[in-house]
Amino acid sequence: MSFVRIYVHTVWATLNREKSLQPEARKIIFDHIKENAVKKEIFIDCINGYTDHVHCLISLGKQQSICDVLQLIKGESSFWINKNKIIPTKFRWEEQFYADAISFSQIDNVRKYIYSQEEHHKKVTWQEECDNFLKDFGLYEQVKSKLG
Repeated sequence: MSFVRIYVHTVWATLNREKSLQPEARKIIFDHIKENAVKKEIFIDCINGYTDHVHCLISLGKQQSICDVLQLIKGESSFWINKNKIIPTKFRWEEQFYADAISFSQIDNVRKYIYSQEEHHKKVTWQEECDNFLKDFGLYEQVKSKLG
């Protein structure tokens, strides 16, 4: 029997960073994402976010890829959000996402970070957060040169 434990911290945004994930809608959407993930055999350890993006800690199964899992989560949830009119305007996620492998020793820290998004974003904007991620992983100059 195979046993796989690969934790991935993922982040994705609303299209054009629209601030459509207000607190009441966020709770409904995140609950739905968790319920749907169970049906699709996707293990979501925790999920939270802010008005324009989502953080999710996922444990990948032995035959799951990050791209496939996020496509299932994002595609189904945007369809469901629009079908059920959870948000008054047409809703879409950005295609891009961020994903980083998390060592088992850091899982509690990542959970705390994910669950503290509301407080975190009173101090740090989405753009600052993205830039910090890129800098932490040595990708800032590479990405900025491609964007111009």
